[in-house]
Amino acid sequence: MKYIAILFSLFIITVIILADRDAIPPFVRALYDFPYGDKLGHFILFGLLNLILTLTFLRALPNRARNWVALSVGLTLALAIAAEEYSQQFFSARTFDLIDLTASYLGLVVGAWIAMWLKK
Repeated sequence: MKYIAILFSLFIITVIILADRDAIPPFVRALYDFPYGDKLGHFILFGLLNLILTLTFLRALPNRARNWVALSVGLTLALAIAAEEYSQQFFSARTFDLIDLTASYLGLVVGAWIAMWLKK
């Protein structure tokens, strides 16, 4: 599971770097080519990231309280996502958007909820 977490994290970082450079491939842009497609992308990508990372850390830290692990992973991701969204102001190809941030945070909540449900 940790390798999946590492690979998916690298995938997210790659997408962010490509977006910052305005170098997203056309076939990926097509996935977002419908109303609120980018919001859905934020929700799904960050929800999956939180799900995968939370499951990975729950497995790696079996003696820690599940709620504490999930909260720690979620808050760490929330801070990183906020910093990334804020940083978009400094790239000409990007724009800061509170709705994107909200969609990302909703994805985090759903991802954590699913991870906790799976680990009951």
